[in-house]
Amino acid sequence: MEDKRFIEVSFPVKEVSEESVREKNIRHGHISTLHIWWARRPLASSRATNYAALIPAPKNETDWEKKKQFIINLCKWENSNNRHLIEKARKDILEANGGKPPKVLDPFAGGGSIPLEALRLGCETYAGEYNPVATLILKCTLEYPQKYGKPKETSKDWNFLKESMKNPLVEDVKKWGKWILEEAKKEIGKFYPKDPDGSIPVGYIWARTIPCQNPSCQAEIPLMRQFWLAKKDNKMIALKPFVKGRRIEFEIVGQNNKFPKNFDPSKGTVSRAVARCLVCGSTVEADKTRKLFQEGKAGQRMVAVVLHHPHKQGKIYRLATEKDLEIFKEAKKYLEEKRQKLMDEWGIYPVPEEEMPEKGTLGITPYFAAPYNWGDLFNMRQKLSLIIFVEKVRNVYKKMIEKGYEEYAKVIMSYLAFGVDRLAMFSTVLCRWKSGTEQNIPIFSGRNAIPMVFDYFEITPIGNVSTSWINSIKTITEPLEFYNTIPESTVIFQCSAAELSYPENYFDAVFTDPPYYDNVPYSYLSDFFYIWLKRTIGDLYPDLFSTPLTPKSKEIVAYTNERSWKEAKEYFEQNLRKSFQEIYRVLKPGGIATIVYTHKSTSGWETMINSLLDSGLVVKSSWPIDTEMKARLRAKESAALASSVYFVARKIKKEEKGWYNEVKEEIKK
Repeated sequence: MEDKRFIEVSFPVKEVSEESVREKNIRHGHISTLHIWWARRPLASSRATNYAALIPAPKNETDWEKKKQFIINLCKWENSNNRHLIEKARKDILEANGGKPPKVLDPFAGGGSIPLEALRLGCETYAGEYNPVATLILKCTLEYPQKYGKPKETSKDWNFLKESMKNPLVEDVKKWGKWILEEAKKEIGKFYPKDPDGSIPVGYIWARTIPCQNPSCQAEIPLMRQFWLAKKDNKMIALKPFVKGRRIEFEIVGQNNKFPKNFDPSKGTVSRAVARCLVCGSTVEADKTRKLFQEGKAGQRMVAVVLHHPHKQGKIYRLATEKDLEIFKEAKKYLEEKRQKLMDEWGIYPVPEEEMPEKGTLGITPYFAAPYNWGDLFNMRQKLSLIIFVEKVRNVYKKMIEKGYEEYAKVIMSYLAFGVDRLAMFSTVLCRWKSGTEQNIPIFSGRNAIPMVFDYFEITPIGNVSTSWINSIKTITEPLEFYNTIPESTVIFQCSAAELSYPENYFDAVFTDPPYYDNVPYSYLSDFFYIWLKRTIGDLYPDLFSTPLTPKSKEIVAYTNERSWKEAKEYFEQNLRKSFQEIYRVLKPGGIATIVYTHKSTSGWETMINSLLDSGLVVKSSWPIDTEMKARLRAKESAALASSVYFVARKIKKEEKGWYNEVKEEIKK
C-alpha cells in the first residue's frame, strides 16, 4: 500500500501564498540580508512544502483540518523559531520516517532557502551547488551559524550569564568588523572629510556628461534622468539647472529658499539615451549618445554632496565644490600607489581586471561606456576604498591566527568577506540616489541584470548610514542570531546537479528549485562578487576560487552569448533531463520529490514536464503558490509569473499511461 503524504492530497495554497508574499517585505534577520542571491524561494513556502511532503496524508476530515491549521501556523515568519511548533514538526517527521531523520537532498540549493527549512525541520540535509559563490553562501547559512553560533554558558551569575548567552559568532564578526573600520578610517578618512560645520558626507551625486553635438554649441551636457534630491510630503528639495555663459550650473532649491512655481524637477536632460542640451536646446539622438560612450567621449561631473549633521535630524544638501573635486583627485593619485603596493603583496591585481561578459548577457545596454572589465564598474575613489577594506579584512586573518583561532578564523573571514561584497554592491557607478526615501539604491536592485545609470551616487563607506561598512556588518550578522537554534546536520558539496556523486536509492526525499532556461544568468551575475571574494578569502577556499571567474561549462542555464538560442535551449533541456534522472537514481524506492518551477512560456513548461516524464518520476500532484510581490520590477516589465508551481513526484512504478496532447491544454491553464 502506498505511503501517501499530506502534500499529495491537500495543501493550504491560499494561506501559504499570503505568508510567502508577506515575507518579501521582511528584512530583519531574514536569510536574504546575509548575501544577495537571485530567485530565492521564500522560507514560508519552503518550510510548508517540506513538512507537508514528509508527513502522512490525513486520515479523516478532522485530521485534515488539524494538520492544515498546523502548516499555516508553522510557515509564518514569526514562528520561525517557535520552539513548541518546530519541535512538534520534527517529532511528526521522525514518526513518519520510522524514528530516524530523513535524508533530504537539494541539488540546486542556490541561496539555501529549501535546505535551511529541511534542516530546521530536523532532516539530515544535503545541499549541492555548482556555483562557488552560492556554495560559500550555503556554508555561511547552513553550517557555520549552527556550529559556531551557539551561546556558551560560563557562569551561573545572572550578569555574567546575560553576557555569555550572546551569540559568539555574531560578537566576533562585529568585533573584527569594527577593528577593520577603524583601520580603514586611518587610511581613507581624509578622502571623505567633514564640512567646517561638522556635517558628515553621506555621499556624492555624479552625472555622466557628453558634448552637445550642435557644432556652434558643444557645451557639456550633464546627463541626469531627473533633478530631485528629496521628494517627500514634508521635504521637497531639488537641483535647478541654469545656463551661465556656455556652461550648465546648478542651484539647490527648496532647502533654504522657496521652491520655484514653474520648475518640474522630474524632467531631466536624458531619457532612454536621448539627451537634451539646456544651452542651445538641441537634441542628441540615442544612437549618437551610445556612440559617444563607446568612443570614450563621455565624461563625468560631481554635482552635489549629501550630508548629515550628528546633532541634527535628516539629510542636507550642498553643491559640489572645487575642493571636493581636488580631494577626489588626491584619492585617485593615492590609488596608484596603493594598487602597486598590494599587487606586490598579493600577486594579483587588487582592482579587478577580469573581463566582463558580452553585452546583453547581463542586460548591460550598448550605450554604457563599454566596461571591458569588472573594475570599470567603480570610480577611482570607490576602487581605493574597496581594495583598502579587502586589505584590512586580510590583515584580520593574520591577527586571528596569532590569537590561535585556527579553523574558526576562516569562518569569521567568510562573513567579513561578505561585508566587502555588500559594500561593493553599494559602491559602484551603477547605484542611484532615490529621492523618495533619500537612500542609495544598489546594483541588482529588483532585477537580475546590470542596468545603465546616467547619474549615480557614490557613498561614504566609513560613515554611519545604512549602506556603509559598519551597517553592512550589522545587516550580515542579523540572520545569524536566528539560525543557531537549527540542528547541525548538513552536508554541503559543490558539483553539477547532472553528475551527483551519491549512490542509488540513498535519499528519502528531494526538495529543489531548478533554474528556468535563461531567466537568471547566475554565474555571470555572481562574478561581480566572485572577483572580490577571490581577493579577500580566495586563499582560504582554494577549491572554490581556483578559476579566474565562476565556472560556467556545466551550469544548467540557457546562455546564448557563446551559442545560438537553439543550441542553448538544447543544452539546457538535455542537462535538466539528466538532473531529473539523477534525482530519480538517488531517491529511495517510493521516495518523494517536490520540484519548484516558474516560467512564463509554454515551451518552458513542456520542457519541465517532458524532463520529469523522461526521468521515471511520476507526478502525483501540483500546487501553485504565490512567491513574488506583484509590484516587483520584473513582474511589471514582463509576463513573468508571480506564482511558482510546486510539483510533487514519486519514484514509483508507472501504473498507467496518458497522452500528453490530451492534457496539454489543462497544463497551459
